[in-house]
Amino acid sequence: MRRQVAIYGKGGIGKSTTTQNTVAALAEAGKKIMVVGCDPKADSTRLLLHGLNQRTVLDTLREEGEDIDLEDILRVGFGGTKCVESGGPEPGVGCAGRGIITSINMLESLGAYTDDLDYVFYDVLGDVVCGGFAMPIREGKAKEIYIVASGEMMALYAANNICKGVQKFATNGDVRLGGIICNSRNVDNEYELLKAFAEELGSQLLYFVPRDNMVQRAEINKKTVIDFDPAADQADEYRTLAKNMDDNDMFVIPKPMVQDRLEEILMAHGILD
Repeated sequence: MRRQVAIYGKGGIGKSTTTQNTVAALAEAGKKIMVVGCDPKADSTRLLLHGLNQRTVLDTLREEGEDIDLEDILRVGFGGTKCVESGGPEPGVGCAGRGIITSINMLESLGAYTDDLDYVFYDVLGDVVCGGFAMPIREGKAKEIYIVASGEMMALYAANNICKGVQKFATNGDVRLGGIICNSRNVDNEYELLKAFAEELGSQLLYFVPRDNMVQRAEINKKTVIDFDPAADQADEYRTLAKNMDDNDMFVIPKPMVQDRLEEILMAHGILD
C-alpha cells in the first residue's frame, strides 16, 4: 500500500533538506517515490534534481492554460524519484494554500499517483496557520505526519502548534502523527529535550539527525548527502532515519500541550530560565 507522508515544521528548520535526504536514502534502498513540493519557494526537489529550477504547476497553468501533460510538470530525479513543485501565486496576490489544492488535483487528473509508488511525500511550508497548507491532511492526501524540529524554543512552539492542527483532522479522520525528527542545532540538552517533548505529545522522537557541515557541502553541490558522498557518516544518519520511517508502526493522535506545560518542559531542560 502506498504510504502518504507530509513533512511539517517551522520555516527555516531544514525541513526540505531533511525530506530530500530521507527520500534519497529511501530511493537508494529501492523505494519508488514521488515528492510534491508544497512551498511557493519551489525548493523541495532541488537537491534531488541537481539544482534544476523546476517549472512549477502554477506557473505552467498560468502560461499554458489547463491543457498540459504530466511531463510538463514532473521531472525525474535521484534514484528515479518523481519530482513536482506546486509553486505559488504571484507575490502579494492570492493564497499559496489554494495553489497546493490546485496542484494536487492536477496531479490526480493526470494520473501521477501510480500504483507502483511506495511513497508520496508532501513537503509543506511552515506552520499549520492556514487551511490551505493543511490541505494534504485535511483532504486525506497524507496519512502520516512527521514534524521536523530542533531544541530551539520557536521550533518547539511551532511543532506544538502543528500538532494542534493534526489533532483537529485526526479526530475525524485517519491521519496520524508518526513522530518528531530532530534536525540538530547543537542546543544544550537537545536530544533529551526533544525526546521529552515527543513523549509528552504521546509520540516518539523518530530520529535525531546530528549537525554536520557535510549537509551544507552537499547542498552547495546541489545534491543530497547520499548522492554527493555516499560513504560519509552523515549519509548513514539519513539511511537510519529512512529505515526508522520505513519500519515505523507508531502512529498516534497527538496531544498538544498548553503553553504553560510546554514552557515547563523547556525550563526543565535549561532552555528557559
